[in-house]
Amino acid sequence: MESQHAFTAAERAAVYRAIFSRRDVRGQFLPTPVPDATLARLLLAAHHAPSVGFMQPWNFLLVRSPAAKARVRAVFAKANAEAALLFPQGQREIYSRLKLEGIVDAPLGLCITCDRERSGPVVIGRTHMPEMDLYSSVCAVQNLWLAARAEGLGVGWVSIFDEAELRAALGIPPGIVAVAYLCLGYVSHFHARPELEEAGWLPRLPLADLLCYDRWGANDPAHEESLTAAVAALQDDCQRRGVFPA
Repeated sequence: MESQHAFTAAERAAVYRAIFSRRDVRGQFLPTPVPDATLARLLLAAHHAPSVGFMQPWNFLLVRSPAAKARVRAVFAKANAEAALLFPQGQREIYSRLKLEGIVDAPLGLCITCDRERSGPVVIGRTHMPEMDLYSSVCAVQNLWLAARAEGLGVGWVSIFDEAELRAALGIPPGIVAVAYLCLGYVSHFHARPELEEAGWLPRLPLADLLCYDRWGANDPAHEESLTAAVAALQDDCQRRGVFPA
């Protein structure tokens, strides 16, 4: 049965194409500026993310100047050198070869933050899970990321920072959390698969291994067989239509 509220088949395909072909971009940025009209669409998409208690805890800090990018890049470089030492020797060598940011290469940086006091001390839906404001801010990141992919723009999420040092580099006041630093711009190409998957760092986990029913760890063999078959059929269909990586 199809809901009367469903999008058309073509519209649904476009949504799933954006989801399945979204990539974390590090090294393919072009110097082409992002037009303000395009940037406005991305920011508006991010601002329409769901937020618990409708608190809208996000701010959007645009980073354009070479000087600001250089400050952010220096914070990354320090943290990246520290991070490399945390991996065992074999992985450390692979890690050192990975390009994990495009801070200077991308024409635009964007720091999405979370103001944890925006709606006061008591917020609907956050009374027992205070971290829901942070989760809401991540929804804004995802909205922007998918909108950017639909516009043909690449996004790279850089998370190898000391958060306090990143806030200092961007003048973000205490109490405001730097949730995500994003590199944004047009790209030469998108990888068919996530770069870390292509590099052999980790594989994509089978969805069936991540499902349980009614209780943690519980199985439902009949439902599992049906759902697994439906997932496989969807993947095959999306691959045939070029909206899912082979």
